[in-house]
Amino acid sequence: MNNEHTTSLSPLVQIKHHNIALLFSNYLISKNIASKVEQSDSEFVVFCDTYQQDKSKEIFDEFIQEPHHPKYQQAAWNNGEITNVQEHGPSYMSQFKTQFLQHAGIVTLTVFIICWIVFLLSEMGWQRDIFSAISFFVHLNVPNFVDAPYRLIGPAFFHFTWLHIVFNTMWWWQLGGAIERLLGKGTLVNLLLVSAIVSNLGQFLVSGPSFGGLSGVVYALFGYVWWYGWLAPEKGLSLSKPIVGFLLFFMLLGFADALPMNMANTAHLLGLISGCALAWLKVKPAKK
Repeated sequence: MNNEHTTSLSPLVQIKHHNIALLFSNYLISKNIASKVEQSDSEFVVFCDTYQQDKSKEIFDEFIQEPHHPKYQQAAWNNGEITNVQEHGPSYMSQFKTQFLQHAGIVTLTVFIICWIVFLLSEMGWQRDIFSAISFFVHLNVPNFVDAPYRLIGPAFFHFTWLHIVFNTMWWWQLGGAIERLLGKGTLVNLLLVSAIVSNLGQFLVSGPSFGGLSGVVYALFGYVWWYGWLAPEKGLSLSKPIVGFLLFFMLLGFADALPMNMANTAHLLGLISGCALAWLKVKPAKK
């Protein structure tokens, strides 16, 4: 697979599962150790820099204790390499399904599924009924809140276009899955509720109740992972600088009206701020 320099590579370990071999190889690369994966009969051999075999073995001993730790998933995501699976290896669909389920916990999957069910039902002709049922309050007052408190977060589950839902649920799966696996279900649920309420309320005050989408929550997850990785890098939860730059630039394009769609810019900004603030509140007291 991967960064083959003029460095000579030697076999380090044989692993039965292709995905596990890829995760480990990508993690070696993130540690600046040249690595690749090759198939041998029914197993997969991880090669690494001949002169860093001892260090690689130490890393593998740690890796094999918890191969599904989010920091290994994050290394694979950041590396972004693709390996050709040979004839007798697992199919691309099988690999995708395995990685998809391994990365996401129950909270991540539940929200992902709800968003897609709502979207597909909307596409089948129930868009108006569903939107009127879960959209934000037309008038925000105590009687309306008591009658339907779920409307504070309801708009997060409604998406208007295919591009809208694919973008949001992809990032929800990636970022939410990493947070849930590393910090637990409670942390992700708290992030979802706080950021949905803050971003939805802010967007309502700016533009009224006609908005929807998980993007405010996604930007909260982005802010959370970004700041958590900055404040506590030893925890293994982080984002690469190109991804941080892309998401910030995408938000700025929305504020500049440079995108061919209407953007809930206030929701994005407030989501980002709330995510950064929650990460700071999580890390700072613990470090003290």
